[in-house]
Amino acid sequence: MHIILETPRLILRRFTPTDEDAALLLQLNSDPDVLKYLHEPLLQNSSQARHILDSVILPQYDLNLGRLAIHLKENGRFVGWCGLKFRAELQETDLGYRLQKKCWGHGYATEAAGASLEYGFEMLSLQRITGRAHMDNASSLSVLRKIGMKYLRDEMIDNSPVKTFEALNHSPQFIA
Repeated sequence: MHIILETPRLILRRFTPTDEDAALLLQLNSDPDVLKYLHEPLLQNSSQARHILDSVILPQYDLNLGRLAIHLKENGRFVGWCGLKFRAELQETDLGYRLQKKCWGHGYATEAAGASLEYGFEMLSLQRITGRAHMDNASSLSVLRKIGMKYLRDEMIDNSPVKTFEALNHSPQFIA
């Protein structure tokens, strides 16, 4: 297991190119409630999940970014994913998170998103990270505010009406 982050309650690790991790994605992305505010179709089978894993998630690890599998420390249960993704078409690094419905309302998204933001600034020296949520997704918008991201504007991204937030790295940059 390639652990990238730990929080008081969570372990965030890299997904692996395995059937087990494809099954986790299928479980997450086949729930209509989880995808309610997203522009993505429901996954129907393991080959679709494997395609997402191989073509979207794993390539980001070459950039030291990527969506990370979230597990509870207490029992190892899969919660969802969270992490940073470079969006070339927008020339920005995006913070995203997605949790199983049974894990909503426990503060896991806020905990994982805050740790991912901190990781992006402190470990990767990113200067700016964006976050977006559908205008009607009050819970996700609340997560972005709780971790200190600042509202920028309303936009249409991926054919979806979203509120865009950003966080800037105010850490001093050292020049050798």
